[in-house]
Amino acid sequence: MITSVKNVAELSAAKHRPAPQMTDAGELKEGAMQDLIKEFIAQKRFAIVGATDDTKKYGNEIFKNLKSRGYEVYPINPRLKELEGTKCYPSLTNIPVKVDVVDFVVPPQVTEVILKECKRLGLDRMWLQPGSENEAAIAFCHENNLKVVHDVCVMLS
Repeated sequence: MITSVKNVAELSAAKHRPAPQMTDAGELKEGAMQDLIKEFIAQKRFAIVGATDDTKKYGNEIFKNLKSRGYEVYPINPRLKELEGTKCYPSLTNIPVKVDVVDFVVPPQVTEVILKECKRLGLDRMWLQPGSENEAAIAFCHENNLKVVHDVCVMLS
């Protein structure tokens, strides 16, 4: 949500930031994760892999949180037709628009599979919620030039 002229300038700058700086060991340099978070939050369309109608799960809380903050949210869950009046999609391939950020709220093994689909679809911003990531998923993102936020919940940003 834009609340001031300063926020407009910050959002505009975030969209045009260069790729994050990496160390020789392939780790993000200090401050780079915060830069990625700002870039991701400045986007408009989020897919939520693992969105659910179970109100006790984070896939539901994150869906509602992002919707309430004004984002276009595309829930991904092959067993749901809709979530609180929003059409659900069985996979990222079925979404009618290109999303800006893919937010993962699924087990790490599922994340690893869907990251390959993201790469194939040309999606390059991945937000791996705590518990959805593992070393293999993070390494896949780095090796394939996918921007990745991990170890941070999107609702805290």
